[in-house]
Amino acid sequence: MAQKYEGVSVGIDLGTTYSCVGHYRNGGVDIFENEQGSKTTPSYVAFPPEGERLIGTSAKTQAYRYPESTIFDAKRLIGRKFTDHDIQKDLKTWPFKVLQGADGKPVIQVTFKGEVKVFQPEEISAMILSKMKAIAERKIGSKVKNAVITVPAYFNDAQRNCTQAAGQIAGLNVMRIINEPTAASLAYGLSLKDKSKEVNALIFDLGGGTFDVSLLTIQDDVFEVKATAGDTHLGGEDFDQNMVNHCLREFRRKHPGKNPSKSMRALRRLRTACERAKCQLSSRLKAEVSVDSLFDGVDFSTEISRAKFEQMNLVLFKKTMDPVRQVLMDSKMTKGDVDEIVLVGGSTRIPKVQSLLEDFFGKKCSKDVNPDEAVAYGATIQAAILDKTIGEDAEDVLLIDVAPLSLGLETAGGVMNVMIKRNTQIPTRAESQFTTHADNQDKMLIQVFEGERPMTHQNNLLGKFELTGIPPMPRGIPKVVVSFNLDANGVLDVVAREESSGESKKITIKKEGGWDMEKVEKAVREAEAMKSADSKLLQRTADFEQIKRYTFNMRRVALDKKLKNILSKADRNALENKVNEMIKWCRESKDKSPEDFSNKLDELKKFLAPIRTKIREQNEAARKATSPGEDDGAEKTGDGEEE
Repeated sequence: MAQKYEGVSVGIDLGTTYSCVGHYRNGGVDIFENEQGSKTTPSYVAFPPEGERLIGTSAKTQAYRYPESTIFDAKRLIGRKFTDHDIQKDLKTWPFKVLQGADGKPVIQVTFKGEVKVFQPEEISAMILSKMKAIAERKIGSKVKNAVITVPAYFNDAQRNCTQAAGQIAGLNVMRIINEPTAASLAYGLSLKDKSKEVNALIFDLGGGTFDVSLLTIQDDVFEVKATAGDTHLGGEDFDQNMVNHCLREFRRKHPGKNPSKSMRALRRLRTACERAKCQLSSRLKAEVSVDSLFDGVDFSTEISRAKFEQMNLVLFKKTMDPVRQVLMDSKMTKGDVDEIVLVGGSTRIPKVQSLLEDFFGKKCSKDVNPDEAVAYGATIQAAILDKTIGEDAEDVLLIDVAPLSLGLETAGGVMNVMIKRNTQIPTRAESQFTTHADNQDKMLIQVFEGERPMTHQNNLLGKFELTGIPPMPRGIPKVVVSFNLDANGVLDVVAREESSGESKKITIKKEGGWDMEKVEKAVREAEAMKSADSKLLQRTADFEQIKRYTFNMRRVALDKKLKNILSKADRNALENKVNEMIKWCRESKDKSPEDFSNKLDELKKFLAPIRTKIREQNEAARKATSPGEDDGAEKTGDGEEE
């Protein structure tokens, strides 16, 4: 029986560099704009030494001021080990501090309001998800309860599980974890005019930090993933880094003895300039990287051609073609079998990436979907399907996804015994029988791995548990049946059952890197505490803006020559004095509490009340004198504000 979902549902593309949120209503998908009018929001969280936590555009904007306390790339950390090669490589470029946690997982350390705080990557992702939730709630006008969240197709079990935990911490009921290219294929497939025709679509998803390629067959609203491949550590940020390295070499060549890489602030400003130039080179042949007073007061400026940019990133660009070849081989298809090449992710705007694809397939790439919005669009469609709010046009859509990596157990000698092969359609179940290797063995260690290498030490350990209570018997007699259950979210459960004695025991594996409910609830409480602080900040900001508006209105009233006959000289002097007092108060209000702002607002209203009354009475008398017997309804104060 299908699960029923109550409340509003959204689709969220939780990206490495940018995130996006959508909602299905009025027969279509709305991708929502943030406060700055952009449909994509930077996946940044900042903890400035003074002030409140910032998320999104405001966090990225001030990153050059406080690089050590501005967090990004949380998606590259989530569900991984601190010792992973890619994380060790990134540590050299991240300005913020990443440490090894007690469980071997990476944690992020910042100093916030004089206190050292440690965050799990899931908690940072939860903050970004909470921002997307807030954007949707502001546009919809009601609380968002459910969400479909996207992940790279090549995310492993631990990474998916941790993403789900991030959603829970953000106060969301995670309906489904869906692969990014699969979501993008929904956006593309539902736009097809002839849905009865079978279309083999290659989804090429190259974003800011991850890269996926999936090959799907689409027909009659059935989306069947044939194969998927990719790299969870390849994207636009890597192209930016190569440009940053080039600029650093150029700076050191021009200014021997000076090294901007020693300054996190200089690196942040240079990276921002390089990212801007990269975007410009998608439509121009040349772009300038320019940073005033980059290091030790020395300005930096250099011109980079598109050809130079392509040269410095050619190895990475060519690397994107390896997963393309892999999915063709895994799906047993040829280049000619691919009908459409669908571009997803901002980095697919790079002309060289497009030309490599078009040269490989001998055909033009499709640009029918917005590369920035396609993933969120598809996630929103999936959310609407699950909560039954979608119309007849898509209610019969069926997604058939695959396992991105092989899953198996360790057997004697450390050999990987594959239970579920990569690119097996999910949900799926596999079962296999094992036995003991020693006489009277009363327990068995079950270790679960994912990966494509023949030995388990070469693959990724997902988790392990010990099956106890095996009756004492000669080796090879007991029968232990192990089953793997991989659900539609790509989350794995492993059950072991001892059958030789007629008794059974069921154990569900606790996935390594997973979050138990106690840990989730603790993180939710901490998130709520920050949410309360955010709410107070918003209220304080609103009160501050209202105080400023009142102050400037007072100044206008004090200078208005027409009001000389209404207000006494004492009233006008009092107004001028109050204006000067308020301007000074606003300048010194940086450390004021929300209560201070609220009290000051009440004080202003009380001060202005008698003056407003005089102006209103005089206006009313003048109106009756010129238009006797008429009543125009709404009353307005002399300062132009409606009461």
